[in-house]
Amino acid sequence: MDRRINCLIVDDNKVARMLLQQILIKIDGINIIGEFDDPLKAKTYIENNPIDLLFLDIEMPGLTGIELLRMLQKRPLTIFTTAKQGYAVEAFELNVVDYIVKPFSLARVLHAVERAKELLSNENVKIGKDESSDFVFVKDNKVIRKLNMNDILWIEAKGDYIKLHVPQKSYVVHGSLKAIEDKLPSQKFMRIHRSYTIALDKIDYIEDRIVYVHGQAIPISESYKDALLKSLQLL
Repeated sequence: MDRRINCLIVDDNKVARMLLQQILIKIDGINIIGEFDDPLKAKTYIENNPIDLLFLDIEMPGLTGIELLRMLQKRPLTIFTTAKQGYAVEAFELNVVDYIVKPFSLARVLHAVERAKELLSNENVKIGKDESSDFVFVKDNKVIRKLNMNDILWIEAKGDYIKLHVPQKSYVVHGSLKAIEDKLPSQKFMRIHRSYTIALDKIDYIEDRIVYVHGQAIPISESYKDALLKSLQLL
């Protein structure tokens, strides 16, 4: 992507903020527009300014990073930063871009930023369906690609974006799982988690609350498990 990414850092630890800034200024295309040590002040700023990417500490006094993110009506792409690993499940549920455990390293932060760039570079991607219902059309940058629905393996929510997985490739599309589900045949695709919709005929096997699709392990929420099992032709 050509434009610079506006980043905001929210962390109550001054040393952590300084270290993260020192790393980010070494990465091309990053524009640090501010930093906050107070999550409530950060919330006001985020709600009133265009933020592309938010680096958000989890453990902060008064309001945790997880609580702050849940309060935002429109969430920027977010990378959680934390000194502990115990928040991975909650971070996963919030569809954050990445989850970095301190101390920071250039390689780890760069990896997270590259994931964010992939999403942001496709911010104008849209999806449409043709009349035959056998294909969907994806605008991939300046190219409109025709995808056979039979090639779609699973669809993953990533904040304000979704990721369509096909063999050996994926496409990032701006929108929600609900919006894409309305364009797909319900007899072929099923939501199994707040963040995942799968192609039923691409299931390899199911073990406990994990479904394997094309070799990929995908979690099944308890609230969706019964509906999934009923939809399968069990012998």
